[in-house]
Amino acid sequence: MLAYLIRRIFNAVLTLLVVTLVTFGIFFMVPKLTGSDPALLYIGKTADAVSLEGIRTKLGLADPIIVQYGKFLKGLAVGRDYSNGNDVTHCDAPCLGYSFKTDQEVTPLLLSDIPVTLSLAIGAAVLWVLIGVATGVLSALRRGTFLDRAAMTGALAGVSLPIYFTGLLASAIFIYWLGWLPNALYTPFLENPLLWAQGLILPWITLAFLFAATYARLTRANMLETLGEDYIRTARAKGLRERTVIGKHALRSGLTPLVTVFGLDFGALLGGAVLTEAVFNLRGLGFQALQGIRQNDLPIILGVTLIAAFFIVFINLIVDLLYGVIDPRVRLG
Repeated sequence: MLAYLIRRIFNAVLTLLVVTLVTFGIFFMVPKLTGSDPALLYIGKTADAVSLEGIRTKLGLADPIIVQYGKFLKGLAVGRDYSNGNDVTHCDAPCLGYSFKTDQEVTPLLLSDIPVTLSLAIGAAVLWVLIGVATGVLSALRRGTFLDRAAMTGALAGVSLPIYFTGLLASAIFIYWLGWLPNALYTPFLENPLLWAQGLILPWITLAFLFAATYARLTRANMLETLGEDYIRTARAKGLRERTVIGKHALRSGLTPLVTVFGLDFGALLGGAVLTEAVFNLRGLGFQALQGIRQNDLPIILGVTLIAAFFIVFINLIVDLLYGVIDPRVRLG
């Protein structure tokens, strides 16, 4: 198990290095290949020649791409100084870059937004797993009944409707029409847990409606397949209670693909729920990514991309380790 863990951590680090190389190349090499000047994206098209040359020197845009990438990796490890000879700007490690549009370091700017995205992702994930798995199990056990058809119809609607439609519709109904919920607003958890939950309940429900639909359909399919296995019939023939047969044997065997999908969904969501944060005006990583795209702020976009990649790789590493806990056959293999 230790050897497997070391191998998976090594693969995760290697994956992150490849992601940084590809992402860095896309953001800094592609503009050169298309004939555009990356310096213009930092200070605008109306800049004079002296200002453009100063920003090229300060950011090292005139260096070969390998040299620039080496400086970027060094900045992640020990920090970095941006200098054009007269003006020096220091960026502390891990340095994801410096936004000269907002005159801020990217790393602390994004770190201050992570609690918003983390709160949104965790709350929504708890809801969609509980609702999706419970709905899928009930649908499988009541196959062909009205409950099954109604649940799958709702799941189909959840998968089909875009998040910006359900988010705006939910806001119109629950906030402005019925007045049951307050406007979406982030309050730090330690400051006031009740306000934290109240301000995020509607975004949680909106995201959970989208993701729970997928989990309900997947759980139902896995349960129907598992309930037909020989060991399920054997468990029932031995006189085990139906709750034990369903919970311990049938559901547990069908959790492995669910855990895989959950790892991908949750990891991607930690990188920023762009549409949800935009609809509810929550200043998380997704909101920062959207602002960076609007303002052509490359360091912000690059930073959000790398943080999202880190979360996805890290969550998938956790998922791989959970396989052995859920299914003993994985440990034996």
